[in-house]
Amino acid sequence: MKSIQESIMLFFIVGLVAFIGNWLGYQAFSGEAAFGMLLLIVIACVGQALGKSLPFPIPSVVYIIVIGIILSLPETPWGPLVIELTSHIQLLSIATPILAYAGIAIGRSWADFAAIGWKAMVVCLLVLFGTLIGSAIIAEIVLRYQGII
Repeated sequence: MKSIQESIMLFFIVGLVAFIGNWLGYQAFSGEAAFGMLLLIVIACVGQALGKSLPFPIPSVVYIIVIGIILSLPETPWGPLVIELTSHIQLLSIATPILAYAGIAIGRSWADFAAIGWKAMVVCLLVLFGTLIGSAIIAEIVLRYQGII
């Protein structure tokens, strides 16, 4: 189990990689994007700290989601500012380093992954091919409907 300090360091590294990806991939280098990324990192750190420190057996991601929702409610005085700051960050620039980390985390514990057995490989392959084929079917239908192909 990681300590809170390791988690915070990891959040900053992932946030930095996501910010660079947002800058290079979407040419969105701005102060607002930097503050938005910093805000997302702080939300993740606070949620992680709550998940580790509170006695309830609730995953940290639940705290992170709740904090993010509360902070971005438009009815709150700070909600429009949070929405404005985070709107400069593209979703794919965040998803890419997170998925890379998930891959590294799985690769780091190959013994656990191997203990699951061949059934996990079958499920992984079905999910991968299902997602690929499903995306291709949806793209085909939408592009034909729009008359592009």
